Amino acid sequence: MENTQNAKFVDLIIRLIFLGLFIYSAILMVAPLASAVLWALILCVALYPLFDWLQSKLGGRKKLSATLLALLGLALTLGPVASAVFGATELWSEFADKAASGGLKVPPAPEGLKDVPVVGAKAAGIWSSFERNLDGALAKYAPQILEVAKTVFGKALGIGLGLLGMALSVIIMGVLFIPGPNLVRGLQKFGNRIFAPRGGEFVVLAGATVRNVTKGVIGVAAIQAVVVWILLKAFGISSAATLALISLILSIIQIGPGLVLLPVIIYAWSSMSGGAALALTVLAVPVSIMDSFLRPVFISKGLDTPMLVILIGVLGGMMAYGLVGIFIGPVLLAVFYELFVLWIEAEPDTSEAVAGEAE
Repeated sequence: MENTQNAKFVDLIIRLIFLGLFIYSAILMVAPLASAVLWALILCVALYPLFDWLQSKLGGRKKLSATLLALLGLALTLGPVASAVFGATELWSEFADKAASGGLKVPPAPEGLKDVPVVGAKAAGIWSSFERNLDGALAKYAPQILEVAKTVFGKALGIGLGLLGMALSVIIMGVLFIPGPNLVRGLQKFGNRIFAPRGGEFVVLAGATVRNVTKGVIGVAAIQAVVVWILLKAFGISSAATLALISLILSIIQIGPGLVLLPVIIYAWSSMSGGAALALTVLAVPVSIMDSFLRPVFISKGLDTPMLVILIGVLGGMMAYGLVGIFIGPVLLAVFYELFVLWIEAEPDTSEAVAGEAE
């Protein structure tokens, strides 16, 4: 009898070891794709209403709708990469031609640059040295130029790789659209096993939170970037589109377009008339803070979770997990909040206390 029990125990240990090795191997293979799959799930949840609307307009053709949305996503993610590569190639070719022909010259410093507070005089002096003797200035400032170039190249490479990873997420998103409802039902069953009997409600809450955060973070950032572009274009600021794109990124990561608009305002006061600079400054202030008023409206619409909980989740999630934390944070905090409320409002079990008094 004892030998039989020992054999069963050894057999169980061996099975657990092989099961553990199998799970470890599966995690090891899936881990490199975890970020792409997570982004794909977020995009699928956020864009599923659009997919549902599109497939209804196309006569229920789900595969065609998923393909169209995936192609649109690929255009939005791979388009900037292709444009940047083409632009960099063209710029380098032009630079090489001018260097070979001896026509590479630095234009005069902009008027009013030396009047910019704090850094204006020094910047104007460095600019003038490049204008007078380009070769000598390049030799003098070579280490600084190389350091800046390395930093810029590294950042650009990181953004490019991030966009390529997002393109992979878009492809996975297109695949997930069709089995989406079945996946949700499976998640609800899993949720009920973990958080019975309200696990299914938490899955629905997570989906609604992701969609609202998408509208409140990405949507508001896009609106703000468009307003920034209109403002800069109206005042004749060059590279308005590039500055608006930077504003979009800064707004998504919860910094806001102030870092873009502040240098523009300083430039305006040094190069524009006083009236135009004042008008730009007055209009830039509400544009910089408009997200503070729009975001709560977009995020809280249709959710019972308090706005403060969602905002803390957005900021804390971004600090803990990076950009993807903007979506993970509020979902985790919203579910935790609902569990906490459920625990607080639950009636205490007094049956054991009553039985003890009866004895």
